[in-house]
Formats: sequence, structure tokens, C-alpha cells
Amino acid sequence: MHRIRFFILLQCGMALSVFCFAQGNIHGTVKDSTGKAVPFATVTLKNKASNAIVTYTTTADNGAYTLALPQGQKIDSLIVEVRSMGYKNQLKSVAGTAPVDFVLQTSVNQLQAVVIKSSRPILRVNGDTLSYRVSDFANPQDRTIGEVIKKLPGITVAADGTISYNNKPISTVYIGGDNLLDDKYNIATNTIPQGVVSNVQVIQNDQPIKALQNKVMSDDVALNLQIKKGAKLQMVGQESIGAGLPGNYDEELNAMMFKDKYKAINYLNGNNIGYDLTQDLLSHNYNDYMQRIDNNVPATMLSLGTVNTPALAESRYLFNQSGILNLNNLLNLKNGVHLRVNAYYLHDTQKQDYSQQTTVFLPGDTVHYTEMQHSQYRPDIFHAEFTLNVNQDKYYLNDALLMDGNRSAWNSALNTNGSMVGQNFKDNALSFSNEFNLIKSFKSNNVIQAYSYFSHTTEPETRAIQPNYNDSLFNHGVPYSRLVQNVNVPTWYTNNYFSFKIPGNVVTQSFRAGFSVQSQRLASDLGVVQNNNSVNLESDSTVNHLNWMKKKVYTELAYDIPGDKLKANLTLPLILQQINYSDTTYALNKSLTRLYFNPQFRMKYQVGLENYLNLMYSYRNQVGTIEDIYQGDILKDYRSLYANSPVLTLQQSQQAGMGFNYRKALTLFFFSVNALYSHTSANNIASSVITNNIQERVMLAYPNVTNSWTLNAATSKYSFALRTTFSAGIQWQSNRSVQIQNNALLPFNTVMETLTFGADTKVSDQVNFSYKASGIQTDSHSTVEASAFHIDQLQQQASLFYNPTDELQFKLAGEHYFTRQRGNPDLKYFFTDASAKFKIKKWKTDFELSAVNFLNVKTYNALYLSANTLTANSYQLPGRIVLLKALFNL
Repeated sequence: MHRIRFFILLQCGMALSVFCFAQGNIHGTVKDSTGKAVPFATVTLKNKASNAIVTYTTTADNGAYTLALPQGQKIDSLIVEVRSMGYKNQLKSVAGTAPVDFVLQTSVNQLQAVVIKSSRPILRVNGDTLSYRVSDFANPQDRTIGEVIKKLPGITVAADGTISYNNKPISTVYIGGDNLLDDKYNIATNTIPQGVVSNVQVIQNDQPIKALQNKVMSDDVALNLQIKKGAKLQMVGQESIGAGLPGNYDEELNAMMFKDKYKAINYLNGNNIGYDLTQDLLSHNYNDYMQRIDNNVPATMLSLGTVNTPALAESRYLFNQSGILNLNNLLNLKNGVHLRVNAYYLHDTQKQDYSQQTTVFLPGDTVHYTEMQHSQYRPDIFHAEFTLNVNQDKYYLNDALLMDGNRSAWNSALNTNGSMVGQNFKDNALSFSNEFNLIKSFKSNNVIQAYSYFSHTTEPETRAIQPNYNDSLFNHGVPYSRLVQNVNVPTWYTNNYFSFKIPGNVVTQSFRAGFSVQSQRLASDLGVVQNNNSVNLESDSTVNHLNWMKKKVYTELAYDIPGDKLKANLTLPLILQQINYSDTTYALNKSLTRLYFNPQFRMKYQVGLENYLNLMYSYRNQVGTIEDIYQGDILKDYRSLYANSPVLTLQQSQQAGMGFNYRKALTLFFFSVNALYSHTSANNIASSVITNNIQERVMLAYPNVTNSWTLNAATSKYSFALRTTFSAGIQWQSNRSVQIQNNALLPFNTVMETLTFGADTKVSDQVNFSYKASGIQTDSHSTVEASAFHIDQLQQQASLFYNPTDELQFKLAGEHYFTRQRGNPDLKYFFTDASAKFKIKKWKTDFELSAVNFLNVKTYNALYLSANTLTANSYQLPGRIVLLKALFNL
């Protein structure tokens, strides 16, 4: 079977190669008589005989240009014409694949200056770069650049800050062309004042490594914030002090620098108004990073219990006392050398009060359990990253040293089914890693790459439950003092490879060979502390001393087509993997050696000047981790007791997707439609026994499959007549899977449909209005269990801004939440906020009075549906917060 797939993919790669050899492009530079680049010159490709225009573009900042050569056109029948104001027009014939360079002479004709004033927003297109002028979309009440980005046509911002362009998540946000923050770009969007940014640029097909540009495929999308010249010359910053009722505070001090040679965003922040400072630290491309290093980092194994996150803005329900010091500094040295330091320390104390009623519907039985919990969470998080980066045309080096620490403590008082349970949980995670990447391009245009990564992680976890919880199960019916679960999975890992690339006229061939080693040890025990303080194991089957060693040797053949019209990548990796694992407690000593073939294919084809088609396919063999094969019981939370079989889980996953993206920059119209299918087969399945008191889970050998489909479409349009950005989206998801619960095999089908709409309008120069709505339908049913479940949800948000003068601003905002589930009362909630801001320009000071949730809603109920489990949650909210804040602009 593997050979058949390999043959098919190889044939596809050969067919693509033949197709692409028929394409090419014409490129060159435009300079003046002094050798200085001429940017924004119009370059037109014409038919020599008819003088008809074939295609056109404009030169970049460095004077370079590229013109795609349409199929069927003969090179010797074409001419290139360059026009630029202040210079004489110039024509040249095209000869072969040689660059067509121009040296323009200054024109003696002087045109009378003409000033054109227009309030219409425009988008400027230059090759793969699309520029939004910030002043076209900013309103007086917008403080940070992130608030403006949300209004840009074609761009959406998720609740967690993830930015997408035409439905594709971006890879990073550059600041003045520099990568200060990697993918933690919430720091920039939530901090940089919108007034210092002149343009927000969307860079499609972004390839930040200069040595690989035009050699390998890249379909990444990045943003670049162009800083105004005046803002580059001085420090930019803000200080804010806020105090209010009941006992609330919000303080921030930040200092920023955006010089060409030095960039920095440093700030100190603290609040107890529900703003979670960890949101600034979110790594938006964490999954891509983990796939690159190819290391399965063990997740935190223990918890106090599962509770669903409310479908509310976090500031509505979070009780916090947060403080953070965040330092981000980048120094540009000569010859493309960059030194960067990113470090932060965060301390927080969070509290949560909730009640939860869970119903599990089973054939012939229904399981109920009720929980009421008051919990407190205190994290201390530290991160430091030191990066040396050299990025030149022929040479690239990146070395990143990371250190992370997270010392967290949880406490909870829990009432479950009428029984009181006290819990304490401590988690001390520590890790360090170093990633080294060296790329060298030679005169022959061939490229070599050397990569090395190593890391160490450790996370001792201890949770104590006290006293006498379920003593009939855990201590033979004898009262006891505490039940203590310990677990730790220290991990050493390294991944190293060497690659060689041979760029051709159309196709780049790549060869890669490397190895990786992962060493782990899972140690756990469940101990019972008796009333006389003696400690004994709960049983002989609640201890683990599991050793794990995974070794890989791999080689990879890849073909890249980095063309202008067609971009494609075909990757053919071959992996020899050996896994050894043992635990003397259970006389376990096994090994598994397999040869895997994990091909993947990506293609991006330009079907029009601003439109393109995406295709992708991947086949991946995955083997279970150390967390899938421990045989001793681990009490994951107070009611979940897990164990596994010693047989490794083997999965085969296939994904196929396609999408179409349409853009009309002149009319500010964007549209995209995408489809994705995923099929996963596995040899093992989790089997759960659920009662009103506890859930026990083991892994069983049982072949099973999971299928999922996703269809979505999104559109965005700016109406010049209404001065409004409209956006809409629709998504349909279906997931089919099977579960084993209480010895019954239950196939499930869950379907979710989502519809969104938004409008952001400038009613006048003084009035702005925004509206967003999201409707979700969720259906779940099983062919075995007759019950079917249906939940309807509607969320609406509206904001009205009024600026009667330049010094005075008012805001009124509301949020409406509606939930309907058959057999339950409808859930309806309405939140309102209001604020007034007064500016004293002479002092560079703003005073703001705000009232959040001024209707004082203090309880929120919600329903959640997953397969055959229906959960009803009730959360306590902070209620009304009135805050007076002073903001000083530095």
C-alpha cells in the first residue's frame, strides 16, 4: 500500500514539474543615473507588434520588479516599458531569462503640483504586499493598533487575539520590518498606540529567510506595522493609573522605541478588573512550532476537576489580581545581525465559584452528578529567550535559547453529590531548550542547512484530597487523612538534521537526513495518608516506574516550486522509528520498530491577478506516547481514575483540503471558501465505566475510525457610500466517532453550524457604530441511544461612540447572550458598559470614567453539549465595576 501511495505521489510531482517548466517570469531593477533605486515606478509588459498590455506591476522600495510571463507568450515578441514621474519613459526588448534592468534619466519637464484630497479608503498593492492606511480606518476612540486592525476589510481578529487575513491565520507581526515578538504578537496589538503606525501591511507568501527567497514555497501571511518617521525619533509610552469600586485597580507603565537600529516594547502592568495578562503571552503558532521540533511535550496530567470555560468575554467572569513585567528588546547591528531578548515574569491570584450539573446518557441508564466548587489559582510564570539572528542574502543563522518556569498552586473546596472534598494541587514545571539553524547559499545557488535542537522538561505534580473522600474505594472503608497523587515525566529530547537544496529554473530539489532521540520516565504513585500520619500505597496497581526511549532516523526528499503563478511543495519523508519501554513493576519490557512513510503535498495556484486556489493532502503515521501506556492507575482528578494497556496506540491520519481566495483591492472586497476532510484510524480505544461517584478509564485493543468534515466561507466588503466595513461568515462541521462507555459501543455524530455577521461604520465624523452577531446550532445523536440533543446559541455585541469635540468622547456598549435547549428554560443575559473620556491636550493627559456591567449581572448560566454528555454550569460574576483612570502620554 505504501508503495502505491509513493508511486502516485511521485507521478503527481513529475506532472507538476513538467507543467511548471512551461512558466517563467521577467525580472530586473529600475534605478536612476546616480544608481539610486526608483520605487513605485510603473512597469508594463507589452506585445511588440500590437502594443497591447500583457501585464503590469510597480517596483518595490529597492527598485526591483517581477512580471509573470503568461503561458503561450513568446519572449522575443515582448517589450518592457517603465514610467515614473520625473523621469523619461524607457523601453527595452526581452531577451531570454536575463534580467531587464533600467537606468532612468531625469525629465526636464516639470509638472505643476497637484494636491488630491479624498476621504475614501484605498488599498495599495505592490506585488505580494497589501497596505492599509491606518488613518482611513481609525476612529478617535481607538487607543491601540489592535483596535484598528479589527476594522480592516479582509482581516478578522478572534477573541484570543489571533489575526487572520482572508480566513488564513497570520504567522507573525513585524514592527518596522523587524521580528521583535515572534508569534506573541498580542503584546504589539494591545500596546502600540495606533497614532504611531502609518500603514498596516499584509505580506502574502512571506519568506523571512533571505537565503531561501524564491527557492522554496512559502504560503505564510504576515503583518508589518509601518512606523511613522516622527515616532522613530523618540520614546513612545503611556502611564495609566486607575482606581474604582468595589476595591478595583488598573495600572500600566510602558515604554517603546521603534528606531531602525533598536526596537523595544517594555511594560509593567497590574489589575484586578478581570483582564487576564496571560493573553498577551499567547503563542499563536505553537502547534506549528511543536511540529517543527517534532517533540511530544507531556501535558499537565493532574487537575482539580473539569469545568467548561464560559462563552463570555473573560473580563466578565474573571476574579484576578494580576501583575506582569514584560521586556522585549531587539538590537540591529551591521550586516543583518540581530540580537533579541524577550523576558517576562507574571504573578496572579484567580478565584472562581461555580456549580455544575452533568448528565451522561447511556443505553438503559443515565448518570448524574452535581458539583459546587470554590477554587483559587496562584501561578508564578517566568520566561526568558535570547536570540542571535543573522539574515543575509547568502547566509542565515538563528540561535534561540529558551528558559521557562511555572510554579502554580491550586486550592479548592468542592461539594460533589452532597460530599465535601478539599483539594490542594501544586505544579512546578521547568524547561530549557536551544534551537540552532544555519543556512548557507553558494555561488552555484545551492543551499546547505544544518539544524540542531535539544531540550529538557520536568513537571513534578502533587495533588492532595482530604479527608475521607470515597474511602470505600480508596481505603477499604477506613477513614483517612489525605489521598495524595504524585506524578512527573522528565524528558530529554534532541533533533538534528542536515539538508541540501538544489534550486533550478523552476523546481528546487531538497534532500534531508537526520535523527532524533527522546528519553522519558513516568513516575507516579497514589498514596493514602492515614489518620496516624503513616503513608501507604492505595494499592499495588497505583504506582508507575515507566521508562521510555524513542529513536528516529529519517530521510526526506522534497520538491518546491516557488513560482509567481504556481507554488507547490511535495515532501516525501521516510522514517525508521524504534521505541523501547519497560516497567519492572508490571514485568513490562517491550519494543516496537517500524518504517513509516508520511507524504504531504501543498499547492497554491494563482487563477487571476488577485485570486488563488489552494490544495493540500497529507498522510501521517502516529504512534502513542508514554502517557498512553502506563498500567498503574493515576487519579487524574478527584473523580477520574485512568490506566492504559501496554500496547501502543497506532494511528493513521489523512487530511485533504482545498480553498479559493478572492480579492478585489480596488473595491475593498474579500471572499474565501474552504473545505477540509480528516480521517483517522486507530488500533486502540478508550473504555470508560461511569458511575455517580467516579469515572474509570482503560485503553482497549479495538480498531476504530474518526471522520470529520469542515466547510466554511467568509466575506468582507467596505461600502464607500455607507462608510462601513461589512463582514459575514458561515461554517459547517461534522464529526463522527465511537466511544465505549459502561461496556456499550456508542457511535456519535455531532454537527455544528455557525453563522456570523458584523458591521463597523462611521455614521459621521462624530459618531461611530459597530455590531457583531454569532449564531451557533449544535446537534448530537447516537444510533444506539435514542436521545438526540439540540442547542441554539446567539451572541450579539454592539457599541456606539460619540465624540462631540476633540477633547470629549462617550461610549455605550452592550452584549446579549441567548441559549435554548429543548426541555430547559431559555437562558438570556444582557451586559452593558459605558465610559466617558476627557482629554487635556496641553498636559498630554486623558481622564476616563467607566462603568463595566453597570446593570450588575452577577450570575451566568450556560449549557454545553459533547457527544452524550450534557452539562449545565452556573458561574458567579464580579458584577459592576466603576473605575476612574488617568492616562499620561509620554
